[in-house]
Amino acid sequence: MIRSVELRDVAIRRGGRLLFSGLGLDLAEGEACALTGANGAGKTSLLRAIAGLVRLEAGEIGFGALDAGEARGAGLHLVGHQDGLKPARTAAEELGFWSRWTGGTPETSAAAAEALELTPLQGLEVRRLSAGQRRRLALSRVLASPRPLWLLDEPLSPLDARWRVRFGEIMQRHLDGGGLIVAAVHDPLPVKSRSLEIAA
Repeated sequence: MIRSVELRDVAIRRGGRLLFSGLGLDLAEGEACALTGANGAGKTSLLRAIAGLVRLEAGEIGFGALDAGEARGAGLHLVGHQDGLKPARTAAEELGFWSRWTGGTPETSAAAAEALELTPLQGLEVRRLSAGQRRRLALSRVLASPRPLWLLDEPLSPLDARWRVRFGEIMQRHLDGGGLIVAAVHDPLPVKSRSLEIAA
């Protein structure tokens, strides 16, 4: 199980442009880190690099004594700024797919839907959901198949004020249970967190 995330002198280049270099972070279980910086600074790229989807220009990303491939394969969730949902599928089909893909069960899917008040929407096609409902559906995968490290790209957009508070409570419970969160944000996270500014 992932209990720590370490970044050592990380640099990322995208499209021929060096986004940043020399980035470092030590995150332990129960901690959250808010990635800040201007649009295009590389927050999303860093999340994807931690997930193993973007190659580093330099530096290292580690997970304590764990093999990085094994840690990434079974120990983290990445929820991007784009929800990654199929418009023609129902909410139930989408949640079921993501839950099965990441090791969840019908029972954990149902519990996730209940926690995010998605149960009445299960029969609706994704394209019929509001932006906030789609976001809650995308976020539900972190509950449908629990994993210790959550990588979240603008997790609170476009949630309304009530759901920002509610998801903050969910995040806090995850941290209280020893989980870790790295989130790219423009607004402050609703949980205690460290800040890592990304700049060239």
